[in-house]
Amino acid sequence: MKEINEFKNLKEMINNTFNKYADRPAFYLNGENLENSKIVTYKEYYNDINALGTAMIEMGLKGKRIAIISENRYEWEVAYLAVCCGTGIVVPLDKALPEGEIESLITRSEAEAIFYSQKYDSVMAKIQKDGNTKLKYFISMELEENDFNKFSQRVITKKGYELVEGGNREFIDAQINNEEMNIMLFTSGTTNVSKAVMLSHKNICTNILDIGKSFDINETDRFLSFLPLHHTFECTVGYLYPVSKGSAIIFSKGVRHISDELKNYKITAMIVVPVLAEKTYDKIMKSIEQKGKLKTVNKATKISNALLKVGIDVRKKLFKEIHEGLGGHLRIMVAGGAPFDAEKEKGFWNLGLNVLQGYGLTETSPVIAAELPHQKKLGTIGKKMPSVEVKIDEPDENGVGELIVKGDSVMLGYYNNDEANEECFTKDGWFRTGDLARIDKEGYIYISGRKKFVIVLKNGKNVYPEEIETLILKNELISECMVFGLPAQDGDVTISVKVVPNKQVIETNYKDNTEEEIKEIIWNWIKEVNKTMPKYKYVKKLILSDEELIKTTTLKIKRKIEIEKTIKNITKM
Repeated sequence: MKEINEFKNLKEMINNTFNKYADRPAFYLNGENLENSKIVTYKEYYNDINALGTAMIEMGLKGKRIAIISENRYEWEVAYLAVCCGTGIVVPLDKALPEGEIESLITRSEAEAIFYSQKYDSVMAKIQKDGNTKLKYFISMELEENDFNKFSQRVITKKGYELVEGGNREFIDAQINNEEMNIMLFTSGTTNVSKAVMLSHKNICTNILDIGKSFDINETDRFLSFLPLHHTFECTVGYLYPVSKGSAIIFSKGVRHISDELKNYKITAMIVVPVLAEKTYDKIMKSIEQKGKLKTVNKATKISNALLKVGIDVRKKLFKEIHEGLGGHLRIMVAGGAPFDAEKEKGFWNLGLNVLQGYGLTETSPVIAAELPHQKKLGTIGKKMPSVEVKIDEPDENGVGELIVKGDSVMLGYYNNDEANEECFTKDGWFRTGDLARIDKEGYIYISGRKKFVIVLKNGKNVYPEEIETLILKNELISECMVFGLPAQDGDVTISVKVVPNKQVIETNYKDNTEEEIKEIIWNWIKEVNKTMPKYKYVKKLILSDEELIKTTTLKIKRKIEIEKTIKNITKM
């Protein structure tokens, strides 16, 4: 039975962690490996939070909205808890947004202070000069000293230490209202369509405790923080949850460094998007093939799977070289944000590597359902979290309908958006996820795709783009694709696919082929995919593109924008 430390808010959570793990490493910073990194203990982290929070209250920021924008780093994680554990409302912003959108979200959030890294110096200088926002404090994460109209996070923190030592306990003793908005998050999308999600301590902590009941993580684990922290998936599962367990966090320097970081920091856990997990699997299998070991690995897989049926697990020994290639310590990867290829998930499992699917939304803090090591069924997102209720709204003859959820992790609502709130909640309080799904007799949830992107044919049949895309992407010649309905003259739609070929594979295996020949090879593959599906789902038009598909910072395709762009280009031809 997993030990669960109950807490009702993030302040109680960090207090629990400090009391239990004060001398344990919380962060490894600015190094190349465990040995030469600066260790920040939970005691130091806790004290930095208290100092910064105390100073912010002294600055008049009690109850105010305070934004944060930067790459994943220690200062971000100090600021986050210093704001929402007694100062005001934290507003994490997407680090990849264009300048205009950053200013728009600052305006919409009514933020009066912002923490930012050096990368945003020019953006902040322009916002400050224009004076269109409510911002009073521009707080730099790098500045050693306050500089005219910019403040240094280090100086503010130092001032906070002095205040605490002088007996100021205003932040330390601050009472938290667990049920009011303390976190404001913007959904991905342009400023016109992004919605401001209102989350409370109760929402977030319910989810953290649910995750704790489901996954076995402890103070010896080391998390690699790779996905952007403003995103609820990384923030809750890859930051707040490890902190609640006294685990250590290492900030990745980027996708090219992950392989080395897994080894050098002896990483045991990380949160990923499926595309990263899938590419990792492809690299593993390609390496096995190049070494001429594919037959050996396939034979070993059959043996290990047979032994698993009688409770004997020898996968780590049999595939030791593969495990060492991923650092030798990685025991859990949680993939979320998009569908994960079932065959590659099974491939990881065969090799003794736990890659588990998680599913959720910003609005649900975020995790609604997840696979567990002892609770997996390929093609599903696992079962619901302990505190969440789920059901299918208006299921069709196959049991497919919109997945709706209820529970304490569901948001308070969208800020200043009554229309959106009415749309996303049923009359009896269930939250509409916007995803089409079915639930089997054992409680496993199958996601079909986004409700708003389902292609409805003239004959009433529904086509789910994500299902077809998963099949098309099995060809290594295809880097990414998007299935959509192209309006036809008879009022129906033509199932079409936009494909971005894999340039590296073309260069290696097809460099003597013309573009038309490449298109023909891909089209022949799509015809093979068609044969595996009912005729009404057949893809009938192929569009090749040299440009990557437009995506969010968590690598989800911005379908609406991409479809509009594609149709516009077709009509020009």
